[in-house]
Amino acid sequence: MDLISNLLEGFAAVFNPILLLTLLVGVLIGSIVGVLPGIGPVGAMALLLPISFTLDPAAGLIMTSGIYLGAQYGGSTSAILIGVPGEASSVVTTLDGYPMAKKGRAGAALAIAALSSFLAGTLAVVLLMVVAGPLSDFATQFASPEYLMLAIFALVALSRLTGGSTIMTFAAVGLGLILATIGLDATSGNVRFTFGLTPLLQGIEITSVAVGLFGISEILLLAEGRGTVQSMPKVPFRSLWPNRTELRRSVGPAFRGGIIGFVLGLIPGPSGAVSSYGSYALEKRISKRKDEFGKGAVEGVAGPEAANNGSAGGSMVPLLVLGLPFNGPTALLLAGFTVQGIIPGPLFMENEPVLFWTLIAGLYAANLALLALNLPLVGMFTSLLRIPRDLLLTFVVVIAIIGTIATRGQLVDVFWLLVMGVIGYLMAKLGISRVAVMLAFVIAPILESSLTQTVSLADGDPLYLFDRPISTTIIIMTALIAIVPVVLKAIAKKRHQRSVLDLEVDAS
Repeated sequence: MDLISNLLEGFAAVFNPILLLTLLVGVLIGSIVGVLPGIGPVGAMALLLPISFTLDPAAGLIMTSGIYLGAQYGGSTSAILIGVPGEASSVVTTLDGYPMAKKGRAGAALAIAALSSFLAGTLAVVLLMVVAGPLSDFATQFASPEYLMLAIFALVALSRLTGGSTIMTFAAVGLGLILATIGLDATSGNVRFTFGLTPLLQGIEITSVAVGLFGISEILLLAEGRGTVQSMPKVPFRSLWPNRTELRRSVGPAFRGGIIGFVLGLIPGPSGAVSSYGSYALEKRISKRKDEFGKGAVEGVAGPEAANNGSAGGSMVPLLVLGLPFNGPTALLLAGFTVQGIIPGPLFMENEPVLFWTLIAGLYAANLALLALNLPLVGMFTSLLRIPRDLLLTFVVVIAIIGTIATRGQLVDVFWLLVMGVIGYLMAKLGISRVAVMLAFVIAPILESSLTQTVSLADGDPLYLFDRPISTTIIIMTALIAIVPVVLKAIAKKRHQRSVLDLEVDAS
């Protein structure tokens, strides 16, 4: 009953006119960004992060969360209608969503994507409510050694799951850590890496890093491809409702996808994309209609769309319970918490119960709003794909610069905005994870403070971490994530060499 009463109090707060308006603005912007290929949820959240700082903490965080969820929804629209995913987690949706559209079932595919996303989003919020309390109680046992190892675990896991070069990902992590150390050391007061430049004493603002890496860099990438999308199928509102067979075939994949997404959201890395691939692979494996996959199987739309939205709810667990972001969007949410003077973590539910339950209710209300908006307004969203890119990019650049200056009122932040934009552009061209830089930058203060405290507590004992069961467990998990892929790769390489030798022997 406590969960229900707390949730009702959260809804009472959400239905405040100002909070409701910011929520609707967030989900609308997120949906628009999701439809437009390129910027993505992290870029949109980064661009609007400075605006959220000017709002009440609950309003700012709800708006930013709404952008995150809205982009997850909106990315399926362009993926289904033109075969171009609006963001990474919608890539899998193109495999069957676009073929459904070419068969004249675009409306049904859009409806299945929206309904599956709503089901998974609802399921994720319920699971978040259920697990947050027990996990918070457990996390109160964490001290600096546990937070140190958890931060290292997050960075190591990220390097193994981003899909790119491990060495380059670690280099990106190193860059993020270095950028975070510029300025005054909060512990000792020492000046670090300023090279005598007074503007660097205050360090680099999170807004400059986020907007540069994911906003300006995406603008540079989009500027390479000129023109607009010309061919767009019309989707009458009356064609949106799927038939009974499509609905029946979608329920199981949507439920399973929501569970997969929530679980994978608890793991550091690009959980939205990973969970959507995992859901698609599972549905194809267990389906009795394997030959339909890739040709318009409704399960291939329902499962992945549910998975990427379920992962959004799952990724909120480590952020709210541990105070650690495990992906790009939650790193920006943590930045929002920090600027508002709020510290998420084990005591967040206890210290900020009203804000916690307002956020939970806001997540559920966002799912309702997205379901209500995405179907009726699908025509408006698709028309956005015809906006000239030059006009769109100019508008985004102006918003980025104004928002960056507004945060601290210092021109040096614009310099860092442009520098990080160029760095982000080069990293994207080279296939290096920009999320790794962002996460390392956000986690660095936690990593540094916990390292300092752990060294002090250890008092010269190198085995101190192994005297604590929780930190030992995290060390083992970190080692497994680092070593197992290397071992598996070596085994696969040996098998390949043996098969080549066997072929050579047979040939001789």
